Amino acid sequence: AGPFDSVDALARRAQLERRDLEALAAANALAALAGHRRDALWQAVAAAPERDLLAAAPIDETEQPALGAPSEADDILADYHTIGLTLNRHPVALLRPALRAQRLSSAAELRDRPDGRLARACGLVIARQMPGTAKGVMFMTLEDETGCVNVIVRPELLARQRRETLDSRLLAASGVWQVVSDVRHLVAQHFEDLTPLLGGLRTSSREFH
Repeated sequence: AGPFDSVDALARRAQLERRDLEALAAANALAALAGHRRDALWQAVAAAPERDLLAAAPIDETEQPALGAPSEADDILADYHTIGLTLNRHPVALLRPALRAQRLSSAAELRDRPDGRLARACGLVIARQMPGTAKGVMFMTLEDETGCVNVIVRPELLARQRRETLDSRLLAASGVWQVVSDVRHLVAQHFEDLTPLLGGLRTSSREFH
């Protein structure tokens, strides 16, 4: 039968319901057939109208309304809402100009920083760990568009900034850069919760205790 050449062909041959097509469109999985997810959603509705009281109503064949081009941030937000990740640029990349203005370094910029220097980093909190053998020390991982920064959180900082430590999704960390052999850490001295910069973006982290 050959490859699918339209959303309508996909719906007919795969016998997909409207909700299936809408889920695929929202996840940007129909880009090859319909372009942007907004166009794909319109085509999904047309290809598989809902079987309800309106199913017998006449269909308006006029062109779909022209929609403004979505921003890169819109696309990233939609990706995270539907599949929990994005194949576009990392969210922190969009914030880099604002972070640079606050003198927050990227993970790549910190790799060659000498041991013992003051450092500031910012990223999505993707992991928090507090092993039972660590005597109250927590280990965090911040991810940005260039890589990850491992952060050591001592008990006194956790006690002082518990909310920022445990609740932040986008976190700025200031402290001392520590290099031991090939292992690099930021020993945190202060945190700032920058989660509001993410707007409606919802991210998650792995929590190990």
